[in-house]
Order: sequence, then C-alpha cells, then structure tokens
Amino acid sequence: FIYTKESLWWDMTETRITIKLTPKAARNAVQGWAELADGTRVLKASVTAVPENGKANKALINLLSKEWRLPKNAFSLIRGETDRLKVLKVSGEIPP
Repeated sequence: FIYTKESLWWDMTETRITIKLTPKAARNAVQGWAELADGTRVLKASVTAVPENGKANKALINLLSKEWRLPKNAFSLIRGETDRLKVLKVSGEIPP
C-alpha cells in the first residue's frame, strides 16, 4: 500500500512517515494528521528540544518510540535532518 503524496508508505518490512516537526515547543506531543497547502498529509509533532546538533530529531525519535512502544533503533531519519519536514523510516509494526 502506498499513500499518496508520500505521507505514509509501507510494505511488509518498513513504514515511511512524513512528519512536520515543531521544535522549541511548550511540550512534547503528537498532534495528529494535517494537510499542507500543497495537499501533502503529514503527521504533526512538537518537541521541547532546540533544533541544534540533531537534538530536536533525537527528541522526535524518543517521543515516537514512547508513543508507539517501539525501540529507538526502529527509527531512521531518511530526509529532513535540518528541515521541519522529515521522512522517517520505521521498522516494525506501528500500533493503530
């Protein structure tokens, strides 16, 4: 199954998710799905960490690891190391 606009893509071995991350937020949270102006669907998340030296990216992986009860090593950043829009590869099954 491939979701249009690359917001969610998966096969039997991995899942890829497009995420819009807000760093320096008041709290760490996953806000849910949203649609960008170009029609791309993204999972919105916020972290309290600053976007310096990969701190916000690490905080995002920590947040998703706790939310989805997956080990941190199940997450790989594919795109967006210094951008708010990120694509993460997730190994394992994401709970509903």
